[in-house]
Amino acid sequence: MVSGLERIRQASKRDKGMRFTNLLHHVTVGALEDAYRSLKRSASPGVDGVTWEEYGEDVVVRLIDLHDRVHGGRYRAQPSKRAWIPKADGTKRPLGIAALEDKIVQLAVSRILSAIYEEDFAGFSYGFRPGRGQHDALDAVWVGITERKVNWIVDADITGFFDALDHEWLMKFMEHRVADPRILRLLRQWLRAGVSESGEWSQTKVGTPQGAVISPLLANVYLHYVLDLWVKWWRSQSDVGDVIIVRYADDFIVGFQRETDARRFLHDLQERLAKFALTLHPDKTRLIEFGRFAQSNRRERGAGKPETFNFLGFTHRCAKRRSDGSFTVIRTTMAKRLGATVQRIGQALKANRSLPIVEQGTWLRSVVRGWLNYHAVPGNSMAIHQFRDRVVDAWRRALSRRSQTARAGTTWIIMRKLADTFLPPARILHPYPNQRLGVIT
Repeated sequence: MVSGLERIRQASKRDKGMRFTNLLHHVTVGALEDAYRSLKRSASPGVDGVTWEEYGEDVVVRLIDLHDRVHGGRYRAQPSKRAWIPKADGTKRPLGIAALEDKIVQLAVSRILSAIYEEDFAGFSYGFRPGRGQHDALDAVWVGITERKVNWIVDADITGFFDALDHEWLMKFMEHRVADPRILRLLRQWLRAGVSESGEWSQTKVGTPQGAVISPLLANVYLHYVLDLWVKWWRSQSDVGDVIIVRYADDFIVGFQRETDARRFLHDLQERLAKFALTLHPDKTRLIEFGRFAQSNRRERGAGKPETFNFLGFTHRCAKRRSDGSFTVIRTTMAKRLGATVQRIGQALKANRSLPIVEQGTWLRSVVRGWLNYHAVPGNSMAIHQFRDRVVDAWRRALSRRSQTARAGTTWIIMRKLADTFLPPARILHPYPNQRLGVIT
């Protein structure tokens, strides 16, 4: 399977116009088994109700049968089960939970398609790609703003992108590279399988379910043709100043040297997206003055401090280094997200306050470590110390509810000892973005 994918990758790299006509034979029983074992074992089941463990009881026989159905044209995609995930702003995001066999086939096919498209995707695209992550995108934004002539930022938000993605346009984009009718048929099945909510099925004429294994790749392909290639063309025009762009899935930041370019880009972007059934969110899309000269320019006009923008969980602010007064960008955890995370942890601690202290502390250690692994970036010391302190306080309040005796044993002296025993210290874990980005690229 690996050698087959490598041959696909090399062919895609050699010939950017090649259309691949024979891809399904790479979906072997071994590829399906590898996909099955790569799935999250504790994930919720789809409409079929089959869990990872149940499928594994007779996995070889099941996968051979699945392979035969896929290659014989008898495989049929099942609808996604609709679930709702709360967001930090109080709203809920729809999540589609695919049936287990659909997840298996989708993952096997997505690995094949990734071997093709990873040679096509732009360098400024970071979302859901192998070897790239959120911190790579955050590093690129920081380096772009601090080391290029960026004075204006377009903070763009596409309204309900995953729900608005046009099926016909997507299939046209896929056919630029994929000419195997069996793979295209599978893609159409997954797009049209529909959604099941409370036992009722509804048709999906547009969009791709968030949570489906294949959705991130399809989203990247769609935005590659709609946005990435167009941005490359737009900023190559001779009368355009410096332009940077960083995209993570449907969330992207564009920086400009000149305000006129930024305003023209925003106008052109709206027209471009409209051609492909997409719109910018009117309240969440902004043009702000941001960069090394923003503070002085706004001070001269009496306009106050530069505005901030949020990207991938961090609020970005213009600042000056204490050492030499030079320009830098400070990134701090978004206040709403920090508060929402602490609240969820507090609720979990309250619900499990009767468990032994060691068991609570062990669970809390993994939660705090995971949060710090993401948020402990240079310049964010105050937020990570605040997070740890608030978590300890939430733990103290949960323990104090156990009994009168327990309340007496939850003084801050005791809680600090518990925190030092179980929780990792609040310290910076990431290097400066220009150090890491330089090594990676």
